[in-house]
Amino acid sequence: MRFRIEWFLMKKELGKKNCLYPMPATLVGANVKGKANFITIAHVGVAGMQLVSICLSKSHYTNQGIKENKTFSVNIPSINFVKETDYCGLVSGEDVDKSSLFEVFYGTLKTAPMITACPVNMECKLQKIVDFPTHELFIGEVFMTHSDEKVLTNGALDYTKLHPLFFTMQDKGYWTLGKRIAAAWSIGKKFKQ
Repeated sequence: MRFRIEWFLMKKELGKKNCLYPMPATLVGANVKGKANFITIAHVGVAGMQLVSICLSKSHYTNQGIKENKTFSVNIPSINFVKETDYCGLVSGEDVDKSSLFEVFYGTLKTAPMITACPVNMECKLQKIVDFPTHELFIGEVFMTHSDEKVLTNGALDYTKLHPLFFTMQDKGYWTLGKRIAAAWSIGKKFKQ
């Protein structure tokens, strides 16, 4: 019991603080009123092996296009694209044509605009919308992933070549990936010995 009390006293309460950062900074694309639009979103998650989730405030212009077309894209920029990525989160597609910043392409779904300059692009088919008081959580099935060959090693995505961009809320900053420290589903086996 003494150990548990001392452990508790060593911890500092931070309040209701989400500490799941850093998160990948992505550019989510959707056609809105027939025109490609992009928004910077770091609240992106893995919802299953072929499912992704994105959480957007209900006030965002992009939501209309996702609902209208039932498709969206998730574009993963490299650190070289930090200015463009930040800009897309500062202005609304309702006021600014952000598609003019990029060379845009479409895949099989035809209504999920993707950015050629981003090394990885996922076109997604909307599966579900979870409604919250101020936000909407869009869950999409990854229909097709497109990648530049230069970020692949033996046909698989190589994050050391991709140089993805990460966002942290605490310092409102962009970060890059550190080095790999261990093999998953492997290093923990040492406890079995």
